Amino acid sequence: MYYRLLLYTLLGLLAIRGANAQDHRFDPPWNIPPASAVHFTVPGIDNVPDLYGDIVDPQLVVFFAGNQFMCIDDLLAAFKKEHPQYERIFVETLPPGILAKQIEGGSLTMGNLRITHKPDVYAAGKGRMDSMANHFSRVETYAYNKLAIMVPKGNPKAIKDIRDLGRHDVQVAMPNPAWEGVGKQIVSVYNKIGGPSLAARIMTEKVEKGSTYLTKIHHRESPMRILYRAADAAPVWYSEVVYQQLLQHPVDYVAIPDEDNIRATYRIGELKNAPRAQAAKDFVDFMKSESAKAIYRKYGFEV
Repeated sequence: MYYRLLLYTLLGLLAIRGANAQDHRFDPPWNIPPASAVHFTVPGIDNVPDLYGDIVDPQLVVFFAGNQFMCIDDLLAAFKKEHPQYERIFVETLPPGILAKQIEGGSLTMGNLRITHKPDVYAAGKGRMDSMANHFSRVETYAYNKLAIMVPKGNPKAIKDIRDLGRHDVQVAMPNPAWEGVGKQIVSVYNKIGGPSLAARIMTEKVEKGSTYLTKIHHRESPMRILYRAADAAPVWYSEVVYQQLLQHPVDYVAIPDEDNIRATYRIGELKNAPRAQAAKDFVDFMKSESAKAIYRKYGFEV
C-alpha cells in the first residue's frame, strides 16, 4: 500500500511538472526587459508585464493605455536616441480607466508594490481624454486603430463574423466595459451588427452561463485565453493580432468590415501639474514625429 501510494505521488508530481512546462509557454512579459545585473522573472508568479523601466528617480513618467504596450520597447529606444538626457524613464501600460483612477487618487498598489509617481504624460482613447480634459495643458492626436476578432491558429470554431460570438458553443474573451473603454466600443459593434439581442446574448446570457469571460486587462488576458485555448474568439484591437503574429504565436484573426467597424483615436496629453514639464513636452513632441509614426505602423496602427 505504501509503495502504491508513493508511486501515485511520483506519477502525480511528474504530471504536474509536465503540465507546468507547458502552462506558461505563452506568458508575458512579451516585451524585451531592460538590461540589469539580475533577471528574476518567474512565469505565473513574479511577472510584472505592465510596468517598465526605472521606477527609482525617473526623469520621465508616462501612463499609456495598455493596448499600446507592444510599442514601448521601440518608442523608448527611439526617444532616448533623440533625447539622450533622459536615461531613466518609467512607464505603466495598464487599462486607461485604472490609470485615470491612479491619477485622481495619487497611488496604485499592485501585489505588494505601492506606486505614488505622478505622471508627466497620459495617453488613451479620445473619449477618455475628453472626459479628463481639465487635467491637461496640451493634447495631441497621434494614432488610430480598429477592431478584429482574434482566434486560435486555424480558426477551429470557424468564426466568420461578429454574430458567431453569440453562438452557445463559442467561448468568448470580452473586455469588461466597467474597466476598459474598448469594451463599450465592442458592445456598440454588437448593437450595430446584431442589434440589442446580440449584445444581450453575449454580455448577459453568455456571461451568466460562463461562455463569455469578462477580462480586467484585455491586452493580456484575451491573447492568453486564445493561446491557451480557453477561448475560441476574442474581439481585440487589430494591432494586438499583429503583435501576437510578430511573436509567431499561433493566432489568426477574422476581419470586421470597415462599414461595421469603429475607428479609435489615440491622444496624448501633458499633465498640467507634470513634475517634469520639459520631459513631458519633449515626449509629446516626439509622439508626433515620423520616427514614432513608423513604430505605430509597424504594429498595425494607422497614423
